[in-house]
Amino acid sequence: MMYQNWRWQPNECSLPKFDAKILLEKLRGKRLMFVGDSVNRNQWESMVCLLHTGIAPGRATWTVGAPLSVFSIQDYNATVEFYWAPFLVQSNSDDPRNHSISQRIIMPESISKHGIHWKAADFLVFNTYIWWMNNQTIKVLRGSLDQETADYDEVQRCTAYERVMTTWADWLMHNVNHTQTASYFITMSPVHWQSSNWNNPDGAVCARETTPIMNTTMELDMGTDRRLLDIVRNTIKKKGIPVDLIDITTLSEYRKDAHTSVYTLRQGKLLLPEQKANPASFADCLHWCLPGVPDTWNELLYTHIISRS
Repeated sequence: MMYQNWRWQPNECSLPKFDAKILLEKLRGKRLMFVGDSVNRNQWESMVCLLHTGIAPGRATWTVGAPLSVFSIQDYNATVEFYWAPFLVQSNSDDPRNHSISQRIIMPESISKHGIHWKAADFLVFNTYIWWMNNQTIKVLRGSLDQETADYDEVQRCTAYERVMTTWADWLMHNVNHTQTASYFITMSPVHWQSSNWNNPDGAVCARETTPIMNTTMELDMGTDRRLLDIVRNTIKKKGIPVDLIDITTLSEYRKDAHTSVYTLRQGKLLLPEQKANPASFADCLHWCLPGVPDTWNELLYTHIISRS
């Protein structure tokens, strides 16, 4: 239970304490939408839990759907939503319940099919990272996803990612009224799959890790591809779009103890005892426990939102 004592302290400043009532007032009559993959859904779920502390019993409902899930708060006429788009652009993985892991194919210049659902949001929170990390290359479609056999090129990760970020930035530039809508991009969420990365070669991935990495001077290498962060930062600067970059990467890398590990779901069911006994195969060292690290991400997001005039 020690996780309850950990709180991230930024250098040279203090984050304001999360106050659900203050944020709910900021959201009155508005839509806060998270767009991205299951890690972004993890952050959306965290936000729903945090806001619950300020909502009267029975005055909120939620509908989990595909690709859109909505948490509605009646007394504030507000919604907190999650839209599944793991690559932001169109792909053969756009069905959150039925998609390909080994044969992911993207359409890096096609975003309007998703974007039409984002236009009316007042706060947009984007991410895309973990689905890019299976291989050094990714399949880029030449034709249409409706074709019986897909014709594609194998493109280097960074090259394809830059194309997607350019498409995303262009969409924001031409489809969002930035005086009314605030946009944010959450940086890459790290994984803790190799215990040798924190000098524990005999560990079982993130399983049985109960404390953070305490040595904050230790050089971290969790396999995070920070080149993608540079691409996002450079694209925002080059296009001149008003997007706040919320960097959650390094602070999350220290939290090897904070993943769902063997206390996770597979196909909607908790792991069986024999599966829990085999963490190397079944531990989830990608998603995060709640309460936990995504609450810190939302404290950062909260600070951005309440600071807006």
